[in-house]
Amino acid sequence: MATLDQAFVDEIFPAQRTDDFFDALFGGAEEGAYDIRLVCRNVTPVRAQLAFELRQRPGKCLVCNLTYGLPQVFQRHPVLNVAGVAKAVAKRLGWPENTPWKLEPTEEISHELHAIPLVLERA
Repeated sequence: MATLDQAFVDEIFPAQRTDDFFDALFGGAEEGAYDIRLVCRNVTPVRAQLAFELRQRPGKCLVCNLTYGLPQVFQRHPVLNVAGVAKAVAKRLGWPENTPWKLEPTEEISHELHAIPLVLERA
C-alpha cells in the first residue's frame, strides 16, 4: 500500500496555499490568523485520516469561533480545492478517484493549534 508521507502531502497542499486563501478571502495574506498545513494522521486499507492543521501566526489570535465554521468554507473554497486534494490522496493510495470524503468538525488541540479532519472512506 502506498504511503502518504509528508513530502507528498506538502506537494498536494503546499504552504503557499494559505497565503493564496487569505488573499482571496480578505484581499491580503497578512490578514490571516493562522497557517494551514495538511498532515496525514492514519491510513488503513479502507480509511485515510488526514487533517488540515491551523497554526496560530505570531501576534494573531486563533479563537474557536473563528475556526468552527471553517469545514464548510474549506469544503467549497476553490483556492483550497479540498476535492482535488482528496482525489490526489485516493489516487496515491490506488483507490478510485471518486472515493467519498468528508471534513469533520474543527478540533481544538491547543490554544495555538486547531485541526479540521479530512477523512476518505473506501467502499
